[in-house]
Amino acid sequence: MSRQPMKLRGRVVTPEGVLADAVVRLEDGRIAEVTPAERSRVTRSAAWIVPGFVDLHVHGGGGCTFTTGDLEQAKGTIAFHRSHGTTTMLASLVTASRPDTLAHTTTLAQLVHSGELAGVHLEGPYLSTARCGAQNPAHLRDPDPDELDALIATGVVRVVTIAPELPGALPAISQLRAHGVVAAVGHTDATYEQALAAVEAGATLATHLCNAMRPAHHRDPGPIVALLDSPDVVCEQVADGVHLHDGMLRHVTHAAGPDRVALVTDAIAAAGMPDGEYELGGQEVIVSNAVARLPASGTIAGSTLTMAAAFRRAVQSGLSIVDAVTMASTTPARVLGLDTTLGAIAPGLRADLVLLDEDLQVVSVLRQGKPVEES
Repeated sequence: MSRQPMKLRGRVVTPEGVLADAVVRLEDGRIAEVTPAERSRVTRSAAWIVPGFVDLHVHGGGGCTFTTGDLEQAKGTIAFHRSHGTTTMLASLVTASRPDTLAHTTTLAQLVHSGELAGVHLEGPYLSTARCGAQNPAHLRDPDPDELDALIATGVVRVVTIAPELPGALPAISQLRAHGVVAAVGHTDATYEQALAAVEAGATLATHLCNAMRPAHHRDPGPIVALLDSPDVVCEQVADGVHLHDGMLRHVTHAAGPDRVALVTDAIAAAGMPDGEYELGGQEVIVSNAVARLPASGTIAGSTLTMAAAFRRAVQSGLSIVDAVTMASTTPARVLGLDTTLGAIAPGLRADLVLLDEDLQVVSVLRQGKPVEES
């Protein structure tokens, strides 16, 4: 049965810019048209209407996690982030044993096939020991083509993060690319040249650029400069003011352009929860003042961010709201090959929308034209 048409009125952010007063008409879960405001009755009004956010990198939230491969925990994570405007997301797993990595991926496949998730992101286990961050070093290993074949065969792996300096990394990147999986460079101590070799092999994404990477130096530019300067690479940015200074967020955006920057949360179960003790990949995490760290080393252990908060931070840092929408929705949708389906407000695209107030706080979220609170 088709749904009743819905009309939303507000300042609408489209790929072409901001429509100061417009109506978005929805029919059957899709955007039917975007027109100047009219006198006819509308269903809802908001200060701002933006496309649903797309998160390429999220481990958990609302006290739940993807990282254990538990279906109920995964559903809780999805519900939490949807309520904050993320209408499309990958489930990001962390470094685990070979059996657990495959088992967790296989379990989460149920939610991919049902359309609740856009896929699985494997942030590990093929990472640098020197730059592993909060990943469990006990399970780090070199890329294995047989293991990758088994993971790819699940049909739901969309992104794999790899440190390109590891033995077998470049063939693994080529293997992923051949199967339509996005290879991301991250958690790496690679040189500038090694990072460029990864791009040449087919890497097209930078996992939280700047974090868990060899830092840039004017005589040793390292992976940050190599990835930032590669026109086919999209750079993830964790815009929480902890992972990155706002000045770096602006610099990366200005250097690469918003079409090559994807805001991500890197959120863990503690997102939306009180300070306290949490767990990530078998390691204890302490959250204090909403910042998650490993207690022994003080290493940042993911974030407590939502995409709505990352979006606000991007705008507050001085970026335009149009650029922030591109980075929070349009660019990550393109990374997943979903840009002809969602990620912008345009006729024919899926009606995934976020209604915001004047302070860019979430008022309501629609997914496929249906308020998420009714799901």
